Amino acid sequence: MEKIRINDLIKFRSKSERTRISFANNLKSEKKKIKGSSGGDYWICCLSAILNVFKSNNSNLLKEKIEELTGWIDETPHNNVKIEFKRNIDVLNSFEDFDFDMIKPVSKFCYIIKSTNISIFNINGLPIQAKPDFVFKFSNNGIEEVGSVWFVAQLNGFTKTELGMFVDVLYRYMQINYSNDYKINKSYCIAVDVNAAQFLSYKELLEGGIPMVLDKTIEELKKLL
Repeated sequence: MEKIRINDLIKFRSKSERTRISFANNLKSEKKKIKGSSGGDYWICCLSAILNVFKSNNSNLLKEKIEELTGWIDETPHNNVKIEFKRNIDVLNSFEDFDFDMIKPVSKFCYIIKSTNISIFNINGLPIQAKPDFVFKFSNNGIEEVGSVWFVAQLNGFTKTELGMFVDVLYRYMQINYSNDYKINKSYCIAVDVNAAQFLSYKELLEGGIPMVLDKTIEELKKLL
């Protein structure tokens, strides 16, 4: 088992006790996936456009992608592909009024290279993967701080508790990779649920009364592996 994604843990939590055993066995025997075969590719059209808007501040890119996908729907004869493109368009439509400034530092910031050296790390004995889309640094009262944003997708979106699992592992990723050089800003360790156009920061997870279930879920899965 090379890695466990947060999506895997979320699926595991939703299973009954009986089906959890089968799920764990399948996860244990899962072979290394070919690059580009991840299920996340289903949402690649809307995700790539949203990432481009985040970085460029050009919201017109959403409309351009919607127009492009609409054209693809007309061209493809396959109903399943039409449904996929339509779902990506629905996500993009929901983001037309999204305020990207809410998930960016108020002060001037610059992007830094995402660390891929330790993107898979041990939590309670299991290899957990973190894949933020952006890592950035900024000055806050004279202190060099870093934050990160992770855009995540799933049909029908995530609950706040599930989104909390993403920011929990994201904060640990930031601590491992950047805490020697920067202060990790809890308010800007953010996961964005693109299907529901909602977001959650690590600070909100700590202070908002949202259950922190990452460690418990890992422990429950580990017992079955």
